Amino acid sequence: MSDQDIQTLENQFPAVSGSAFAAAREQTLASGQSVLQSEPGVIYEGFPDGTRRSVKRIEPPTPVVTGSKFTIR
Repeated sequence: MSDQDIQTLENQFPAVSGSAFAAAREQTLASGQSVLQSEPGVIYEGFPDGTRRSVKRIEPPTPVVTGSKFTIR
C-alpha cells in the first residue's frame, strides 16, 4: 500500500466513522435503548421517543487548530 493510498483512506475516515456512529445510534434507539450524547457544556441521555434528560454538566470543548501541539501533564 502506498503513502498516497494511506492518505486517501485517512481522508475518508471522518465521513465513514460519522456514518457508522449515526447508524449505531439509530440502531440502539430502534432497539428501545437510550444513548448518551454530548453538546457543548452538557452530557444528556436520549431516549427512543425523542426525549432527553440532562445527566451531567461538563466544560465546553476546547477549540483546536489543526497542527497544534498540546502537552498533557
